[in-house]
Amino acid sequence: MTEEPRMPATGDADGAWVAVDACALPTAEQPLRVAEFDALFRDALRGIERVSPTRLRLDLDAAAEARARELAARESNCCSFFTFGFIPAGKQLVRMDIDVPPARAEVLDALAARAAAGRPA
Repeated sequence: MTEEPRMPATGDADGAWVAVDACALPTAEQPLRVAEFDALFRDALRGIERVSPTRLRLDLDAAAEARARELAARESNCCSFFTFGFIPAGKQLVRMDIDVPPARAEVLDALAARAAAGRPA
């Protein structure tokens, strides 16, 4: 049985976490988008849970909900395999679920690692 080759995806200091064949965002804009996610994680991330290989749950400060929704909408436009959902999680939190198809689980791995690295101590 031959394993299908994996598409490159990174969550390292280079910034990208999405396979190059899966992202319609111009290459020059990708570091800016990664920086926006990093800032969201740094400023608003309060909890991380890997619900399944294809779902990541982030608890964010409720004050960042509009910012997170706008960022998620833009990310969905260029990487259509992402699905973002938002629900209230108490007075001070909003839950952001991020889903990907099984073929893109490693992209979610990289995003989860990036979120964990950017979360305040």
